[in-house]
Amino acid sequence: MAAVQAITVLGATGSIGVNTLDVIARHPQRYRVFALTAQRSAAALLEQCRQFAPRYAVITDAQAAQELERQLPAVSPETELLVGEAALCEVAAHPDADIVMAAIVGAAGMPAALAAARAGKRLLLANKEALVTAGSLFIAAARDGGAMLLPVDSEHNAIFQCLPADERGRVDTSTVDRLLLTASGGPFRGRTERELRDVTPEQACAHPNWDMGRKISVDSATLMNKGLELAEACWLFGMGPGEIEVVVHPQSIVHSLVQYRDGSVLAQLGQPDMRTPIACCLAWPRRIDAGVQHLDLVGVGRLDFEAPDETAFPCLRLARDCIDAGGSAMATCNAANEIAVAAFLERRIGFTDIPALIAGTLDRVEHIEPESLAQVEDIDQQARRVASELLAVQPHTVGAA
Repeated sequence: MAAVQAITVLGATGSIGVNTLDVIARHPQRYRVFALTAQRSAAALLEQCRQFAPRYAVITDAQAAQELERQLPAVSPETELLVGEAALCEVAAHPDADIVMAAIVGAAGMPAALAAARAGKRLLLANKEALVTAGSLFIAAARDGGAMLLPVDSEHNAIFQCLPADERGRVDTSTVDRLLLTASGGPFRGRTERELRDVTPEQACAHPNWDMGRKISVDSATLMNKGLELAEACWLFGMGPGEIEVVVHPQSIVHSLVQYRDGSVLAQLGQPDMRTPIACCLAWPRRIDAGVQHLDLVGVGRLDFEAPDETAFPCLRLARDCIDAGGSAMATCNAANEIAVAAFLERRIGFTDIPALIAGTLDRVEHIEPESLAQVEDIDQQARRVASELLAVQPHTVGAA
């Protein structure tokens, strides 16, 4: 029997982290938790430490760390508490960790994911920003470090499953004509730009199919999430944006498709449950139980597909333009989007102001070809400053209770 594999879960208290731990708990003979990390969710992290008794618990918020420091010894005495951003990289690259789940949302998760890649880990990538903002650096780090890079995003995992791949997860796209990246369309599919002006954060976060965090739910509603995934797909599979088509599929049953040069189209279907791609990456190239309900196609009844409306949802077009531009454009786009989404969730701007703020930031931040992570981080911070300055000039509140 194979040795039990030790897993670091970066972003353990978020949606992906919780689902990862659910799959791990189903296979104690295969996996054990090595490290768990969170930003400020001390109570949730404490409960996870109680259940899994990791060697390390990492929290980056100093105030939350004080709470955890008081309670952790009684709950999980074998767990060592580490505090701060540097500790994320430490547990990601630790020689005793076999697998790293990179599930920290946003640019904050990039350094730790990069550290895991450089350390040659089996890296389960749910943090798309690592590729979106620093794709060339990240792919080079994974190659040079000998990391096994496996995509967790449901769409990229679906494409991965439809491509020939070896035991190291290296795919062959030499006979592929194009990739078809599916999008649910979010909660506002079919609405016009005018109808979107007064939607609320609560409505934007009410995704019809997926149970996700608030930030990614808003990204799904604006279609920016699909723009980020388009950039990620280009890096993961070595294809240009012109070879990848976005298709709206409201049922979220077909998670993506691959069209081959002979006319064949392979699709991966399943319930909209993130435990499926998580289990696929954990056990690749084997299959394990993920606790997911079997798909009933007769019960589903129909599968619909349509083109995305980039007039009502311009974020997808903005992202595609940035991918075409290359260099630091997507890093700027991603940073501005994070500022815009946070402002929308705080009711400081409207839903349709999100793409306007991103476009304004892109017009004001210099475009470069970054050669280091420090340069990427500098562009990220510069874009955040510019977006915040624009936000201060023309703030307004919508959807107030």
